[in-house]
Amino acid sequence: MNTEPQSVLVVDDEPSMRTALRVNFQREGWTVETAAGAEEAIRKFGRARFPLVVTDVRMPDGDGLEVMRAVRTASPSTAVILLTAFGSVPEAVQAVRSGACDYLMKPISFDQLLSTVDRVMLNVGERGPIDAKVGGTEIVGRAPALVNALERARAAAKTDADVLIEAESGTGKELFARYIHEASARSNQPFVAINCAAVPEHLLESELFGHARGAFTGATNPKPGKFEMADNGTLLLDEIGEMPLHLQPKLLRVLQEREFERLGETKAHRVNIRVVATTNISLRAMVDEGKFRTDLYYRLNVIPLSIPPLRQRREDIPVLAEFFAARAAAHFGRPAPTLGPDFLAAIQSSNWPGNVRELNNFIRRVVCLYHQDYLGAECLETEANLSEASLFVPAEASSAPAVDSQTVPEAALAAAAAKALDAEFTAGTTIRDIERQMLEKTLAMTNGNRTRTAELLGLSLRTIRNRIREYGLPPRRYA
Repeated sequence: MNTEPQSVLVVDDEPSMRTALRVNFQREGWTVETAAGAEEAIRKFGRARFPLVVTDVRMPDGDGLEVMRAVRTASPSTAVILLTAFGSVPEAVQAVRSGACDYLMKPISFDQLLSTVDRVMLNVGERGPIDAKVGGTEIVGRAPALVNALERARAAAKTDADVLIEAESGTGKELFARYIHEASARSNQPFVAINCAAVPEHLLESELFGHARGAFTGATNPKPGKFEMADNGTLLLDEIGEMPLHLQPKLLRVLQEREFERLGETKAHRVNIRVVATTNISLRAMVDEGKFRTDLYYRLNVIPLSIPPLRQRREDIPVLAEFFAARAAAHFGRPAPTLGPDFLAAIQSSNWPGNVRELNNFIRRVVCLYHQDYLGAECLETEANLSEASLFVPAEASSAPAVDSQTVPEAALAAAAAKALDAEFTAGTTIRDIERQMLEKTLAMTNGNRTRTAELLGLSLRTIRNRIREYGLPPRRYA
């Protein structure tokens, strides 16, 4: 338990519950204020701020959700834990969506509550890096935006509600999906993943729902689909934005009814699953463009979760670098190197368009190539000089953002297009600006021919289509 002085507001209409919580918190060194209802709690919070609020959900003059909304509006950093004797999935989902840090069902032991408090209070003040590990999944960082996302993931894991994760490539969407699964009651059941962008469109339906023998040419044996394989567990629908429109109604039916038919069969199969969908493009924007069904979007978006890109959590870069260095060194069978202050300062000031994935790959590469106990900035300079694509270029010394030729297509697009068109950009130009300008210029050079543009840039036609959509370029102009 944290030993720094803390204050908590306890809200419950039952006098015995207020007294029990007050006594136990005081034994742990907390300053305690109590309120007998929602109105009193909101009034007291208006007079004084508390880093923690523990509130009952159902009270005669209002509910804990009202208290939570008022508290988070006045003080977004305050942690709120909800307690209820009338737990249900819809109520828990509503609590999580509204911003609760956690949701506990009465009766509870104070040890259980204390453990929850210790965890959620990581988000209050500077308490050093968190290392959240459950099962084989580990999430490291200290940035408030990351801690918020992690708390939301933990709260979502307590429910069976479907989750939609929207975040940039390389931020750890699948890692969070696995974390939700392993922190849930389904952790001992299957976790099944399918990348909707990686499966050919004509095979995706069979991969999802399975097929019967003879359902199509080559279907010599029956095959279960991903939904069937994930029964009682969690199904990850990665890159859900790539789901073809003609398959979306069938997916919607499975999400609503939790039953499906294999291709070539009329028998309905029921499944008990939690679905986590991820996307690196805005589904809301796709809905507005008529490229994604509105009803499917709302059915997936029960609990939305956003993961911050690395540029919005730069304080995590040194922590992540040391974590990745230790892991890479262990893999190569040698002691973890010390990362010098100049090394850490340089990578912290660099742009990482591939986010955590790019940083991980870079640290792994440096540890692999430099068999040293101490890594300083000189190895970064060597990597920059040796790499045609500028694997690492400090932001203050570069006229363009760092680009790694082995990272996500966004970086490849910028590097390839800049080289092909011999473009020059001023310092401070963002990777997205470079990508958009190069895509527009290459499309103009090919008279809008997407196939030729893909060939020139060395990218797939699907990537070109995705970028046109992502950057809001008029799709009818490009054939």
